[in-house]
Amino acid sequence: MDLGLRGKKAIVTGATKGIGRAIVELLAAEGADVGFCARSEEEVEETAKSLQARGVNVVGGPVNVRDGEAYKAWLEKTAAELGGCDIFVPNVSAGGGMDSEKNWWKNFEIDVLHTVRGCEALMEHLKKSGSGSIVMISSTNAIETFAAPMAYNAMKAALITYGKQLSQFVGRHNVRVNTVCPGPIYFEGGAWEMIKNTQQKFYDATLRAMPNGRFGTPEEVARVVAFLASPAASLVTGANVVADNGFTKGVRF
Repeated sequence: MDLGLRGKKAIVTGATKGIGRAIVELLAAEGADVGFCARSEEEVEETAKSLQARGVNVVGGPVNVRDGEAYKAWLEKTAAELGGCDIFVPNVSAGGGMDSEKNWWKNFEIDVLHTVRGCEALMEHLKKSGSGSIVMISSTNAIETFAAPMAYNAMKAALITYGKQLSQFVGRHNVRVNTVCPGPIYFEGGAWEMIKNTQQKFYDATLRAMPNGRFGTPEEVARVVAFLASPAASLVTGANVVADNGFTKGVRF
């Protein structure tokens, strides 16, 4: 299937590692021009070189999305250098943690507010696209109880509601909005590698919950995101797609 991504302009946050990196690599492989950010300038430079080898236009920059003004300025600059924005994937996350109230502020500012600011800053570009697409990255932690009460779970749930409501609000402008909920995803340097090394029993129990006995990969999540972002998914908006390898057990009608 041709996803119709060639020549599209995509902006992805947090794209030098894990799921974000897999997303920009796949979008570039499909012929999309890509703008991306991360906090490390060195990692941005390495990722940009990899993407440029695909023969597409690449705009990378170091930015801390908690700095609202710097983040919005980067988004506008990136959209201008790309020549517009057809696809926005707000991927940055503060991750889990429950050591203090600071986790609530971090997850609100990074997971929720960075997504909202990005959607608002890029909305006019997405409207001008004529086929704009936003794909938010939530988590299965948002749709079932998992581990313990924590900010990450609650804020990822907020994204699902925001995405659904936004899809209704901007649909008349031919902008689609969807959410993806990855389950446990294993990659080198990721959270589940850390859990494997520090909480073996929890890691093993999670692995046993997978019907086919394995974790997902960033590349598998990226394929779901690329499809939803593409014109091939033109009929899909307001959806929350669970990509969890059968980890969650709830029945959803």
